[in-house]
Amino acid sequence: MKRPPTSLVAAAGLSVAVVAVVALAALAAPQLRRSNPEGMTKPSAYSHVVRAGNILFIAGQVSSDASGQVVGAGDMKAQVKQVLENLKRVLASEGADFGHVAKINIFTTDIAAFQEAREIREPYFAGKAPASTLVEVKRLARLEFLVEIEAIAVVP
Repeated sequence: MKRPPTSLVAAAGLSVAVVAVVALAALAAPQLRRSNPEGMTKPSAYSHVVRAGNILFIAGQVSSDASGQVVGAGDMKAQVKQVLENLKRVLASEGADFGHVAKINIFTTDIAAFQEAREIREPYFAGKAPASTLVEVKRLARLEFLVEIEAIAVVP
């Protein structure tokens, strides 16, 4: 019986090892759980929150109510408040609060107006400010939206 070339045996062994590592990683990886909490819009193309183990990935929250109507059209302060209330609702649906938020990304159509609304945000984080990125964009998903905030939280 003829033996396969050493390089072929090594390649086959490597393939088995790669498959084994991928299989073990899949077993060790947390399952993803996607949800859309009560009192929030029911999007068809995304989830409001995806939980991977004890990490929450929260989709960008905008100033819409549960029926999808814009709250505070043209009013940055009203929109920031609604966005934070939506974020609060999503966090609570997973047993978390603003103290669990590690990182936020803020997208706004007007940084100056957002800065004027800063006092709206402070009570929500109550001295536990997360890492934060603020970006001015040309527009958001709907023309009426002035601000969108996405978050990553770590829960016990």
